[in-house]
Amino acid sequence: MIEPRVLKGFRDMLPAQELRRREVQSRLEEVYRAYGFVPIDTPVLEYTDVLLGKGGGETDKQVYRFRDHGDRDVAMRFDLTVPFARYMAGHLSELYLPFKRYHMAKVFRGENTQRGRYREFTQCDFDIVGVDSSAADVEVISLILDSFRALGVPEVTIRVAHRGVFSRFLHRLGVAEQTTEVLRTVDKMGKVGPERTRRDVGELVGERAAEEVLAFTTSEGDNRATLEKLQLLSGADGSSDDPARRLEAVLGSLEEAGIGEAVTLDPSITRGLDYYTGIVFETFLDALPEIGSVCSGGRYNDLASLYTKQQLPGVGASVGLDRLMAALEELGQGEQAGGIAADALVFCMEEGLVGYYHAIARALRENGLRADVFPSVKKLARQFSFAEKKGIPFAVICGEDERASGVVNVKDLRHRESAELPTVAAAAEWIRARL
Repeated sequence: MIEPRVLKGFRDMLPAQELRRREVQSRLEEVYRAYGFVPIDTPVLEYTDVLLGKGGGETDKQVYRFRDHGDRDVAMRFDLTVPFARYMAGHLSELYLPFKRYHMAKVFRGENTQRGRYREFTQCDFDIVGVDSSAADVEVISLILDSFRALGVPEVTIRVAHRGVFSRFLHRLGVAEQTTEVLRTVDKMGKVGPERTRRDVGELVGERAAEEVLAFTTSEGDNRATLEKLQLLSGADGSSDDPARRLEAVLGSLEEAGIGEAVTLDPSITRGLDYYTGIVFETFLDALPEIGSVCSGGRYNDLASLYTKQQLPGVGASVGLDRLMAALEELGQGEQAGGIAADALVFCMEEGLVGYYHAIARALRENGLRADVFPSVKKLARQFSFAEKKGIPFAVICGEDERASGVVNVKDLRHRESAELPTVAAAAEWIRARL
């Protein structure tokens, strides 16, 4: 016998878990569609040179890479953004700009597993490509907030920063050549702490410069005070290409839109991937900040340049579904975010009434309910137990007498209430009123 084992970092999903996950995805999709985003899909496998053209650093080491049967060097996607850049370049003549897409799919990274983090995990991405404007930046942040409100988790904080401002500061500091390494090191501050970060940055640029970097990444009393400090340290001049001016415009628009209170300017947010060029953000649940960011992203204006000469600036974010589900479970909201396998179970009381039971189920479905039919004659206790285990809240229990008289017996299994209704439509209405 082969042991039914699963690779480390990978999981099977039981029905209750998968129902909850799909319900969360469905709610997110409704919000994405409400903002005018459209769905796409891309392959799990890509040519390695296509996929790793701009991954950067640690990500390259985590990629699942191998030779396929045609001896091609291929790799499994580690996120949905790089394949999207390749997708845009390949289908540009078939699309329109700006293009607003969402993509919910699994990605793969061979990293260390921890709470809410696996080697196979699902990302729920949304991006706006083809326009470099503060309006697009603001829309993505607005969409993040509405996504969590739709999930019943409105208490979130989005921490924003701007890579361009940080890079300009490092240039003034005289360490521009170490920009990538410094940004990656600062990105880990939330995990390793400021002292370890100061030491690691010091090894890159010297202790004195490291002190200035740590001072730059420290937030002040409020967003305005922090922004003024960043403007001063980065040498902001108010020109059209000044990244601090763009950051100020985004913060101002968020305030005017009435959602500024959920956004905190945090200069220590840098994001680990090299393709980010502008505003970056990470989203934390106020009740559970220690689980880390559950939605991250930013602006990437040069990523598509790997695949096309046409300028395709973009901004987007990604909800980490697995980490989010772990957080919802810990907050006791996992069940609220879930669903049920069916609204009603039609019991099988007599072998000769199978067609009748399926007719009832079809009528329930035509009246907007999800209906299941127990497949064989069993004792009532067995069928009640099945409904309980499957999480089905209502039972339809009819025999020859009910068919002859045309009535339908319905039972609310949660509250032990019963009713005899004159038609299946009436039974469906009774169930809907209690769902």
